[in-house]
Parts: sequence; C-alpha cells; structure tokens
Amino acid sequence: MTGEIILLCLLAALLELDTTYAFQLTFSRGVIAGPLFALVTGDWMLGIQIGLFTELLFTDINPLGAILPPSAVVCCAVSMALCAQGTAPCYAFIWGVLGALLFIHAERNIRKHRVRVLSLWEKRIQQHPSYINRVVFLELATCFAVNFLLISSFVAMSEYIMSILTPHIPAKAFFACQFAYMAVPWIGLASLIQEFRLKQR
Repeated sequence: MTGEIILLCLLAALLELDTTYAFQLTFSRGVIAGPLFALVTGDWMLGIQIGLFTELLFTDINPLGAILPPSAVVCCAVSMALCAQGTAPCYAFIWGVLGALLFIHAERNIRKHRVRVLSLWEKRIQQHPSYINRVVFLELATCFAVNFLLISSFVAMSEYIMSILTPHIPAKAFFACQFAYMAVPWIGLASLIQEFRLKQR
C-alpha cells in the first residue's frame, strides 16, 4: 500500500472511534467521512458522491442500544482507497459495503472480548482511582489500532482480488455494476419516504 492509502486508513481508524467510543461529533457519518477522505486522495467529487451514497444507503439504521449498523466510515474508506488505486467506483463501492457489513461481525466479537476485560479494569480502578485516565486512553488506543488493522487489511485484500478479477470481468457485468451503483441513492430515498410516512401517521 502507498503512503496515501496508509494515511487514509489511519484517518478511517480515528473516525471510527467517533461512532460510539469517543467524540461522537458525527464525523463518522458517510456524508462527512467521504469528503474528509477526499482530503487525502484529492478527489473531492468522488468523496462527496461516495459519502452521499453511503449516507443514503445506511440512513435508516441507527446505532441504538445493542444495534450495530454497517460502518459508514469503513464503507467510505474502502471505496475511496480502492478508487485511489484505480478501481472503478462501482466496484469499489461494492467492496466498501461488503467491508462495512463484515465490520459488524468483527466489532461484535471485539465487544464480547472487551466485556471479559471490564471486570479486571473495574477492580484495578477501585484499587487505584487514578488509573481511570490510563484505562480510557489504553482502550481508545487499542480500538484505534484494531480499527486500523481491520480496515487496512481489508483494503489490501480487496485491492489484490480486484487486480486479479478486473481483466476477466465482462463488459455486461461492468454495466450492471454501474447501474446498481447509480441506483443506490434511489434505494436510500425510498427508505426515507417510508420513514416520513410513518412519522405523519
């Protein structure tokens, strides 16, 4: 991976913390994350497009309670990283959505593991209250490192697979993927219309 892609993955790992772990300034929403990644790649129009498409696709899924929605940050980061390496946006977005869905399972397993550690941290903080800042910092740093590892690994894997598949993809399949990519905002808008109807009732 190039330095540009590594920097993009680092930014994605930081923005992923904004979902639930820290900050919560809505930087993790697709409509904001996409343009932020464009600061790294330099493709503003693509960043805005990927961000809007991601926002509309996942707009009806909210991270409430135990619900883990697909990660808009992962979707935007993977899509932008692959596009920066020459992959067509329609293919890159498919990989981005797949990465966002797989990230749910990874995040669920990480949270299960963290529950086992919480009791140990709780005892340590009770014995030494001054440890609380150290514990919070360590947990955030660990989450950041795990996010970076997961995102960068998926980007590298998907880029490698696309380098093998691209020469063998027929033109009809490419046009079908382009059509599906351009249908994404309409799918998102359709879900919004349903939400507005429910609120009116």
